[in-house]
Amino acid sequence: NKEMLTMEEYHDLGTLFKMFSDPTRLRILSLLFQSEMCVCDIVALLDMTQSAVSHQLSVLRANRLIKYRRVGKNEHIQYIFNAGVEHIQEH
Repeated sequence: NKEMLTMEEYHDLGTLFKMFSDPTRLRILSLLFQSEMCVCDIVALLDMTQSAVSHQLSVLRANRLIKYRRVGKNEHIQYIFNAGVEHIQEH
């Protein structure tokens, strides 16, 4: 679509990109793309406190990047993540 986005759509797009600006959220998403995990698994793998992981998960859920039960199954979010990884690894 070549039409301009509405201001609300630009705001939503900016909010989405903010979700990718935090290294901790990126680490969590990376794990969840591999498999569904409980909070305790993420805590152990990332060596973080449960409250810190729970906070980031709630931010990701509030922004519809993950779901409570079927975490990490959001394929278009994984596509955006992978595109970002490819971009930073280009020389």
